[in-house]
Amino acid sequence: MVAMTIRAIRGAITLDRDERDHLHARTTELVEAIMRENALTTDDLISVIFTCTPDIVSDFPAAAARELGFGAVPLMCAQEMAVPGALPRVVRVMMHAQVDRPREEISHVYLRDAVSLRRDLAQ
Repeated sequence: MVAMTIRAIRGAITLDRDERDHLHARTTELVEAIMRENALTTDDLISVIFTCTPDIVSDFPAAAARELGFGAVPLMCAQEMAVPGALPRVVRVMMHAQVDRPREEISHVYLRDAVSLRRDLAQ
């Protein structure tokens, strides 16, 4: 048995357009998938960092997470680097969670066109 430890869980999803409701729907899709795939509750979470590509300005992905009940979890948003040719309209997330599983059993979730970012981690 593995002792409880802190693991970083990564994920990403793409948007079709930069609109608040669409951003919230896609962020919800991503967060719920990570929580489900890793059998997490908000009590397991230490903190969550979201990043967006510079072409997403309609709202903060953390606002969608708060609507999911993440109000007691420290949340932060930041902007990704503006690298020429990078995949557009991407929301990324890194969740820090206390879990009792080894690193190789953590499920990182990449959805929609974001699968191309980490084919080695995408399911």
